[in-house]
Amino acid sequence: MTGRVAHIFRHPIKSHGREELGEVALTAGATMPWDRTWAVAHEESKADGTTWAECANFSIGSKAPGLMAINARLDEASEVVTLTHPDRPAISLHPERDAAQLIDWARPLMPADRARSVRVVRVAGRGMTDSDFPSVTVANLASHREVENRMGRELSVLRWRSNFWLDGLEPWEEFDLIGREFRLGDAVLRGVERTVRCKATTANPATGRRDADTLKALEEGWSHRDFSIRAEVVRGGKVAVGQIGGHAP
Repeated sequence: MTGRVAHIFRHPIKSHGREELGEVALTAGATMPWDRTWAVAHEESKADGTTWAECANFSIGSKAPGLMAINARLDEASEVVTLTHPDRPAISLHPERDAAQLIDWARPLMPADRARSVRVVRVAGRGMTDSDFPSVTVANLASHREVENRMGRELSVLRWRSNFWLDGLEPWEEFDLIGREFRLGDAVLRGVERTVRCKATTANPATGRRDADTLKALEEGWSHRDFSIRAEVVRGGKVAVGQIGGHAP
């Protein structure tokens, strides 16, 4: 089971933009650096930034598809994030210091019938991923192509919001990594669970509008809503595009 790392993505502000990287350094027991470092909590949220909280506490793409069209670029030294969207002016801000500005910028992308975004939270030492353990997500380009074939159309990989994409595996072979250690570049990970997908994947990341029933395609084609896996980092190391990934160390 050998492939190569094709893409690396991080999402500095949860559900508010993605950024493609050429390489990243992983640390054992931690989330990807600067991935979901900040999250936008809504008015009914119980998240206070002291500990991890589940995704229902935040303004996210499954509830607000317009968020899916945001791109992000993070300056790590200043912690300033530049956000772009086809329907909004570009903006650069610090997610915590400029929380009100971030919420105001994203407000037109939020449905009127959803809880209002009210604050930005940050948990020391980990990103606000969708798992209660520090995880990274690993996806398979061959599985993505199977979904495209099932739907009879091209789909952007950005719909899946995964951290790492492997090329060279068989379709759905990534599920065989559950419970096993595997290599990504110089790092070693262990597959923990499949990623059950939500309505965020139905939105076009170029427009922020729902235009593809990915969930129906998964259910009718494979009797599940799973795409990609969540893994924990067992041994840290650098991961770069083009490096080997997916085989046992």
